[in-house]
This record gives sequence, C-alpha cells and structure tokens, in this order.
Amino acid sequence: MADEGRTGDESDRPPRCPGPGYQDILDGDAHPAPPILREEADTPNETREWPTDVYTSREYAEREVDLLWRRVWQIAGRVEEVENPGDSFVYDLADDSLIVLRTKSGELRAYANSCLHRGTRLRDAPACLEHLRCPFHGFTWSLEGELKDVPSRWDFPQIEDDTWRLPQAQVDTWGGFVFVNFDPDAAPLADYLEDLPRDFERWPLEDRFVAARVERRVDCNWKVAVEAFIETFHIIGVHPSNLPFFGDANSQYDVWPERRHSDRMLNPSGVPSPHVGDDLSPQRIIDIAARFGMVEPGTQVPEGSSTRAVMIEASRKRLEQDLGIDTAPFSDAEVQDVIQYSLFPNIVLFGGLGSPLFYRARPDGQDPGSCFFEVLLLLPVPEGAEKPPPAKRRFLEGHEAWSDVPELSYFGPVLDEDQAIMPRVQRGLRASRKSTVSLGVYQESRLRHFRRTLDEYVPPKADGHQP
Repeated sequence: MADEGRTGDESDRPPRCPGPGYQDILDGDAHPAPPILREEADTPNETREWPTDVYTSREYAEREVDLLWRRVWQIAGRVEEVENPGDSFVYDLADDSLIVLRTKSGELRAYANSCLHRGTRLRDAPACLEHLRCPFHGFTWSLEGELKDVPSRWDFPQIEDDTWRLPQAQVDTWGGFVFVNFDPDAAPLADYLEDLPRDFERWPLEDRFVAARVERRVDCNWKVAVEAFIETFHIIGVHPSNLPFFGDANSQYDVWPERRHSDRMLNPSGVPSPHVGDDLSPQRIIDIAARFGMVEPGTQVPEGSSTRAVMIEASRKRLEQDLGIDTAPFSDAEVQDVIQYSLFPNIVLFGGLGSPLFYRARPDGQDPGSCFFEVLLLLPVPEGAEKPPPAKRRFLEGHEAWSDVPELSYFGPVLDEDQAIMPRVQRGLRASRKSTVSLGVYQESRLRHFRRTLDEYVPPKADGHQP
C-alpha cells in the first residue's frame, strides 16, 4: 500500500459534515429511538489508498473463489423455499453449485451439484424431489445423500456405497435465510454473524415475507455492486432529486473495530440534505416529497411542525393502511429512516420499517466484469395474519428496468439510477491509470472496512497490489 494511513482513538475521530448529525436529529423526534439506534461506533480514522486490481483482474477473481467464497458463510436463499420435505433450490456461486433441500426427516442439506459418475450437473431449477437422479446416466441418490441406484451395477465393481455419498457443504439458518459454507472446517454461523442477531432483535427478518424477488446480470464486478449501496455519498450525483428530503451527509456510519463481518449506516429521511442548505422552505420540501409519493399531494406543514414530522406521520399512515402494520410500537426513526447493515462479503440488510429491502451480489462465473445482482422486498406480516407465499423469482433481461416491476413500488426508479452508474464505474476502473481508489474517511468508511476484511481473506501480493 502506498499509504498505510492512520487509525485514531476517541480524540482522533473522522471528520463529520457541519451541522446536525444523526443523533442530533433523533433528539427532536416525538417517539424516541430504541437503544440500538443510539449506539455509535468509534469508526476508524484512516486515509490509505486501495488498489483497483481487485475489481478488474481475472487472476484475482480466481484467487477470490478459493480464498474467499469457499470459506465464508453466505446466503443461498430463504427458508420458505425449502419449507417441506423434498423442497429444493439450486445455489450457484462462480463455478461452484449446491443443491439446497430439506430431507424427508426435516433436515436441511446442501449437496454439491455434480454427479459422482462423470460430473454432470444434477439440478438446474427448484422442485419438490423424491430423490436426486442424474439426467445423463441415471445414477440416483436419496434426499439424505445415500447412493440408491447405479445403472449396470455389474460394470462398476469399484463403487462402494459408503464412499459414494454426495459431498455436503455446511448449512444453517438465521433471520429466515438459508446460509451455506463450502468449508467443512469453518466456524459456526453464529460466530460469523457476530452481533448481528442482537441488532435485529426488534426487526426479526424471519417474520417477513418475500413480496418481490428480482435479479439481473450487471456489467460490473460484484464488489462494485455491493459498494454502490453502502454509502450515501453518491446521492448528490446519482439521486439528486432526493436531496430535499434525505439527509445524506447527516448520516451516521458505524464500523465497529471488534466486528470483522458487519457494519452499519443510519440515514435520516424527512430532513433536507446539507447540500441544499436553507434554500427550500419546509412547505416546498413537502411539495417535492409529494411528487415522489412520500406524502399525499396537497399536504401542508402545520405551524410549529417540521418536514420530518409531517413525513413520519405520512409513513405511519401508509404502513398501517397499505400493509396493516401497527406502527405504534416503533419509533419515528424505525418508521422513517434507512437502517442498513452489511454482512460480508455480499449482503445488504435493512432494519426498521422504512426500507424493507435486501440486496445480494454474486460473481458471474469467474468474469471480473460481470455479476448477478438480486433485490428482495421483505415486508412485515401483520400480527395474527398468515404469512403469504414468497414471490417467484423474476430475472430481468437487458432491456428491462427495475421500474418495470410494479411490486418494487418507488424503489424501482431509484434502483434504475443505481443500475445506470455501476457499469460506468467498472469501465472507468479498467481505464484508470491511477491504480488506486481514494475513499472518503467517514462517508466511505464502510468501503474501507469491506476492503480490510477482503484483504484478510485474499491477501495482497508482496508489492501491495493484486495480481
């Protein structure tokens, strides 16, 4: 590295945007935020540069599969997809593939998606199965992974049933998600998640249902896709129309020194960005918010009220009327703000009620310039109501937009704006002659945390750069 930077203590905190911070904004809310949102990490203060090779090098992408993807816990799908015995789905990661299924005894298993005879891929699509049968020659295994049938068994004297069980990956669950780990010696999922389950106690993701599931191929490295969503510094360039009612630079970024795999940002909504200053009156802000469906057209700001209070009231009304959610137990921040966590390496999770999304990015084979990007809309289930069946996966073709998916609502057009910038980032990285990216000390501190953890799994070459 050209500059190892510096790491400070409490007296050497990263710079902050002038004006009220996120905690100051919470002080003015009518319904106080829970303790979890009042916590604030001592985010490291560092200035090092980070090599660009990790986004563009094919050799690095190959190392990444061996040293990262085959060693980390990663989300493969939702528990609802394998709720009953025989239910199964396929999880592909680069050139690896798993069949995730529920056995007849009710266990979750994740088998290597490859026939032990000549390597044929066993499954391509979700299904309810009685067994696993190779489509090439008919070799068959039970859902428990035991070899059941070998056509022309007389011709295979070398096969012993005990050694021909289907190889397994580790599998576990949290938050309604199915996690897998290709490494049989990896530490348990509970260790990998660190404090994340504690942080989400108020927002149990296992109680939510998948209202939309949309995926597409994007012409960028999977890390470019992840990094596009873990800071709000890009709002001024990519989503400038949101600035009147979104406090981008007021956000709080939490990078806990003791956490290796997770971090957080808290984004206030209903307050103007510092970038627009005092140029807009509260009523003008509400009028703009109405054009985006954030409040009803014609909404007025009462004497002595604020734009944030008006938008919070509108959000509570929308959640109660449209989703049947009782918002009384939730604070203003949980109803209104973006409460976002990332789980290394490729997951973005949201708490509260303000932004019920989930993002996942995966490599597209071993092509460093392409990835699969998936969005889930995870909505709360009203108390006493039956959980609806999960939405079927929709894959967007190149000509389709996120805004073509009505279930994504107002999130679709925002995702279109993000979608437009990611391939431009990738093309610019390939054209760069600088060889490093320069990250903001505070607003891009989560990207710094991501890169530090990435380096722990895939160490840089001796010269400080990737191959």
